[in-house]
Parts: sequence; structure tokens; C-alpha cells
Amino acid sequence: MPDLIALKNDALDALRRGDAARARASFERVVTGGGADAGVFVGLAYACRAQRDAVAMLAAIDRALQLEPRNLRALMLKADHLAAAGDERGASSYYMAAVRAAPDPQRLPADLQAELARASEACNRYAARFESFLRDFIAQRDIPGMAQGRFAESLDILVGRKAAFLQQPRYYYFPGLASIPFHDRASFPFLDALEAATADIREELRAVMSGGPAFEPYLRSDPGRPRREQAGMLDNPDWGAFYLWKDGERMEENAARCPRTMRALESVPLCRVTNRSPSVLFSLLRPGAHIPAHNGMVNTRLICHLPLIVPQGCEFRVGNETRPWVEGKAWVFDDTIEHEAWNHGAETRVILLFEIWRPELAATERALVEAMFAAIDAHSGQKPQWEI
Repeated sequence: MPDLIALKNDALDALRRGDAARARASFERVVTGGGADAGVFVGLAYACRAQRDAVAMLAAIDRALQLEPRNLRALMLKADHLAAAGDERGASSYYMAAVRAAPDPQRLPADLQAELARASEACNRYAARFESFLRDFIAQRDIPGMAQGRFAESLDILVGRKAAFLQQPRYYYFPGLASIPFHDRASFPFLDALEAATADIREELRAVMSGGPAFEPYLRSDPGRPRREQAGMLDNPDWGAFYLWKDGERMEENAARCPRTMRALESVPLCRVTNRSPSVLFSLLRPGAHIPAHNGMVNTRLICHLPLIVPQGCEFRVGNETRPWVEGKAWVFDDTIEHEAWNHGAETRVILLFEIWRPELAATERALVEAMFAAIDAHSGQKPQWEI
């Protein structure tokens, strides 16, 4: 019985010295002796490649990948083999597999770091050629609408320029509702009257802001629940709220300070669920603050923003689309799609924020949703911990 460890070490030493014949012979003796792992077959593949024996090299690579499908060196060898054979699609799949299988590059030896960088470059190169071919081929059909709209976004997602952002509510999912980041404002005619009241609403907001501390942190910890930190925003006054309605309860003292705002909201189809909705608030974001990416609680509602005070440098992202707020111009979005906000400006940004029912929900469906949450509260016997 040969000393398999000694043979393996001899084979590795021969590889380092560039003696492919000796390395191959030693690796083959290890394989014959039954002591071969994925590393042995990878070493054998390197030796066979140095001897220009493509058939034996490929057999060794495939055996290594059978034993260890995520072996980076074997994946790179297979990718290089397919690339040399002109199979770009196959090579791309193996380069991508190596990139996905790799741990933190800092944990890899220097030569594997270089190999991983080469795999990433190859993936980018193949992807660019694939994208260019797709766009040119489709453009030749001369079909209107290629450059914008839903198809354009689908193509961006296909080639990896954008991600597919879907509804991911943290608490309750109602099936069959479209995942639309920003909704068409034409579906919400009440926004026109609300926008017309922007000056009155802003005047009341400024009175609130000049009347001493009134805003509370948007995210507040509850000593009766586990602390769920959100990138430094929990209990942080940089993201503040002044509630007119909160969790289905009218904040009488605050509402009394903003009578014209409350009147402007009378025509809005606010979502109403006991202990949860509506919530209506002035939402404040101080200079330099960033609301981290997150998802809302339920997809049976939509969120509306009416921008009131917006300095330069304030942006809001929902899914793949990032927009600047514009004072007096409202929008409606689905907060169960990942979203985040920034204030890069030098002044505080404030919007009026409220929630409405999804217009697709029939009256009976809304009633059933409300009944379901009432049942949940009746079962627990406690008021829920909730967020707008």
C-alpha cells in the first residue's frame, strides 16, 4: 500500500516546480490507491492541462466537481475549458458559479482572489455581449415601446441591471394584488383637491414646528417587546412624526391644531382597521438622515405622500425607481415593496403621510380584512404593536 499522503505531497511539490509529468503520475497513484479527494482531482487536472491532455483534464475536473460542486479551482478550470472551446454560455455559467460559491475574498489565498476577480470580469464581459445582442436583435423588429415602460424594466431585470422587487409585507399578505412601486395618480382623483390645499396644510405644519417640541421618533422601542434595531433609526428623532391619526385613533389635541389639514383629508378614502388604521402624520426627516431599506406591514393598503417642505437633495426609492419629492406634488406607493429615503440637503424635509385602502379590494374584502384583525386582537386580548 503506497503512502498516499507522501504521494500527494510529492504531487503538489511537482506541480509547484512545474514538473507536470511527475505530478500527474503521483496524483494518479493517489487516485488508484483510493485516497483521492476533490483537491487531488483538481491537482491532476492542472497536471493534465500542462501536458495538453484535454480529455484527461476534463475527466479530472468533472470528478472533482462531483465530489465538491463548489470547489472554486475546479469551477474555474471548467469555465476556462469551455471558454477555450468557444462555449461562452457554458463558460459564463461556471464563472458565475465560482463567483456565487466564493466566500469573502479576504479569506482566500492571493491566487484564488485573482482567479475570482478574473471570473467576475468574464461574467461582466459575457453579460455585456449578451445584453447588446438582445437589444440589437429586438430593435431590428422595430416594435414601439422597447425603450420605456414595463418591458424595458423587464429587460433590465433579465440582464441584471435591476432587481425584481415584489411585495414582501412583514405581517399580512393578501394574494392577487399587483406589485407596482409607484401607482398611477390618475387612479386617485382625490389627490387634486389635497394638493390644492398644500399651502394651508404647510402653514399649519409650520405653526406646529414653531410651537416647541411636538415630533416623536417615528420608530419607538417597546420595553415589552424585543428591540428591533433598524440601522440606528429606532428612537432616533432624525426621523420624526407628528400624528393626527395613529393606529386608528384620532389624536384630538394634535388634530385641533391642524383644522384645515383635517378638512382636506375628509375626502380621502383612508384605510380603517381597528387598532391599526388610519395613521395620518407629518413625517420629518432631518438633514443627513437616511431611512434604511425596509418593507411595510400589510399589502391591503397604499401609502400617500404630500411633500410640504423639501430642500434640495431629498430622494425616495421604491424598488428600482428613485424619485425626488416636489412640494405640493403627491404620489401613491406600495410600501410592502422595499423602499428607503435620504435627506442630503441642509434643511429638514417634511411630508404629510397617510394610508388608503388598495382600490382593487372590494368592500366585502375590506370588511373581511378588518374582521380578521379584530379576531387577532380578540384572541390576544391586547392592543397590537403596529407601524404605519
